Amino acid sequence: MNKVFAFNTMQILGLDICADTMMGDEMLRGISGGQRKRVTTGEMLVGPANALFMDEISTGLDSSTTFQIVKSLKQYVHILDGTAVISLLQPAPETYELFDDIILISDGQIVYQGPREHVLEFFKSVGFQCPERKGVADFLQEVSQSFSFASLV
Repeated sequence: MNKVFAFNTMQILGLDICADTMMGDEMLRGISGGQRKRVTTGEMLVGPANALFMDEISTGLDSSTTFQIVKSLKQYVHILDGTAVISLLQPAPETYELFDDIILISDGQIVYQGPREHVLEFFKSVGFQCPERKGVADFLQEVSQSFSFASLV
């Protein structure tokens, strides 16, 4: 493992300020919850895996921190020729725009899988139009909750 790579990962994730702080537990005060999530992300990035599977990494984080983490992950997977599958609930518009592809799942079924740029076009073709003043991520969350699979069978 390259020490420069590890240090850069800490800087990008905003962990350089707590590099010498213990994780902590119920009895020992340590790093914050947001920092703890970033440590987990950093561990995954510097490990040997080329694929990252991350579930709801934004829980407990503000939208700015989530944006920075997803932006960093995107840079890493593009540079290292890897893959990241990240589930997010209600991502901010600028975070949503960082994704190359979207997999939209509703009731255990894939509703859409493909490039982010084509998702609205797909839903328009099946009768769901995104209102002008609604963010795409919010629209996708709403449409996936109301989508009827009985009509597709």
